[in-house]
Amino acid sequence: MFELSVPLLVLIAIVVLYLINCIKILREYERAVIFTLGRVGQVPKGPGIFFVFRPIQQMIRISLRQEVLEVPAQDVITRDNVTIKVNAVVTLYVVDPNAAAIKVSNYVYQTSQLAQTTLRTVLGEVELDELLSHRDKLNLRIQSIMDQRTEPFGVKVVSVEVKQVDLPEQMQRAMAKQAEAEREKRSKIIHAEGEYNAAQKLVDAAALLAKEPITLQLRYLQTLTEIGVEKNTTIVFPLPVELLAMLNKLTASAKPADNKPAPSQGEPK
Repeated sequence: MFELSVPLLVLIAIVVLYLINCIKILREYERAVIFTLGRVGQVPKGPGIFFVFRPIQQMIRISLRQEVLEVPAQDVITRDNVTIKVNAVVTLYVVDPNAAAIKVSNYVYQTSQLAQTTLRTVLGEVELDELLSHRDKLNLRIQSIMDQRTEPFGVKVVSVEVKQVDLPEQMQRAMAKQAEAEREKRSKIIHAEGEYNAAQKLVDAAALLAKEPITLQLRYLQTLTEIGVEKNTTIVFPLPVELLAMLNKLTASAKPADNKPAPSQGEPK
């Protein structure tokens, strides 16, 4: 009887080891696609503990966490015939584990190839200025196209960000010259506006002084005070404003006499 019990114990041990080997534990972010005799189950299993009876059943682990995929630098010719190198970053996650396991052999590689072709196609339809100034708009367009193309195999593209745009050296110098010219243009416009405003203020000040002549004399005295406060060797001789006004009148009255025509011969003087 003891001899018969040894094979039985060996069989029990094998069964126990087999059952232990069939135990699978998945984390919260993992799902298991189970194939039973080659046919996939309708609902993926997990998270938690369950049994996979090999070789009748096979399991493929699918992660539901977001994955960041870096698109290699792509040579793109823009609409205005400028050759640039562009790379991007794609964020994605799996929404349907069964489709991701059945419809494609490697959903990450599939999404990477789609990202490269979509990036070249979309950026080749726009000009360089639009690419540099409306990058967010292009990111949304690329993300929308990729999301439609990855939906059949259960992958959701969250975002696409154009990471870096490498311009040719000649184009960089040309853009630097353009930016410098634009800044110089703005500085000249601002300077001209300042001159215009200053001239307008001077005209207003002159009109105000013409209404009240006494204000000009007060300004004259104020200027003398400011000069006298400073420590300098300048000597100022005050000159009455009335004397200047009288000289102006004499000069004005002398001009008509000088402009009077001389009498011709035969006319009485």
